[in-house]
Amino acid sequence: MRVMGLDVGTRTIGVAVSDALGYTAQGVEVIQRRDLEQDLARLEELMATYQVQGLVVGIPRNMNGTYGPSAEEARRFCQVLRERFSVPVYEEDERLTTVAAEKTLLAADLSRRRRRQVIDKVAATLILETFLARQAKRD
Repeated sequence: MRVMGLDVGTRTIGVAVSDALGYTAQGVEVIQRRDLEQDLARLEELMATYQVQGLVVGIPRNMNGTYGPSAEEARRFCQVLRERFSVPVYEEDERLTTVAAEKTLLAADLSRRRRRQVIDKVAATLILETFLARQAKRD
């Protein structure tokens, strides 16, 4: 089953997809958010292109496990996705994924400008990899 991972922010949405077998995740793009309808239309295009059968959305929980304002916003977005698309929508804890993405990009010696352009895509990839690893353990 091919799954799409999303790192949803206020200005951008990082997008990654799994391979058809659900083993690996690859970053696809960063959507610059304009309005909800355009964001959903672009996601729908990507879902059709990659034949996605499920969505994984990163939920930015606090370190103590509670939900803050950003997490509540992400959960509301999940509900919109559930209402709009007829695929399962999974919520994945994304604590420290942006920090991990930043470290990865620093290790790759990317410029600050280039890091800003791709960090959300890398974070979406990490979110999706976490989900896929958990699914593999379950199976």
